[in-house]
Amino acid sequence: MRYVEIGTGEDRGEAEAAVFVDPGPYLARLPELADGLPPGARAFATDPRHYELGGRRCVRDLRPLDMRRTAPADMEIRFRHNSLSHNEDLIVRYTGVSRFQTDILGACDIASLGEVILDEILPHPDGCTHELACRPGTLVMACADLVAEWVPATADGDRA
Repeated sequence: MRYVEIGTGEDRGEAEAAVFVDPGPYLARLPELADGLPPGARAFATDPRHYELGGRRCVRDLRPLDMRRTAPADMEIRFRHNSLSHNEDLIVRYTGVSRFQTDILGACDIASLGEVILDEILPHPDGCTHELACRPGTLVMACADLVAEWVPATADGDRA
């Protein structure tokens, strides 16, 4: 992450290892960054609920459920809701994917990324990058654009 701050209490010299998240530096830069984002990415990044920690439309605590290729250069990732903070699942559709990188050590399954801590969407020569910090891995996607859609979810995570 370039602007979103993620760390632990240990990073701050505290005895506790709890994770802290501060999207403030990213949100401060977002007005100038937004002009360089493609339309779908801009709409998702600038939605005021996106970085409202604890809100129903914040990506924090979502869990990557599955990923599929929908066309030669298009991908879709479905995120399962956390029933304590969400009542919807999130589907992100990426078009013109030019880079897909994950650092899940010892696993190839996207569900192994664990819960989303937070994400960051930045302009890129190909369109934008979408980086997701998760427990215990990260995911970076470079694409021409992305579209995020919140969809109803049932208690077990299946779409209604």
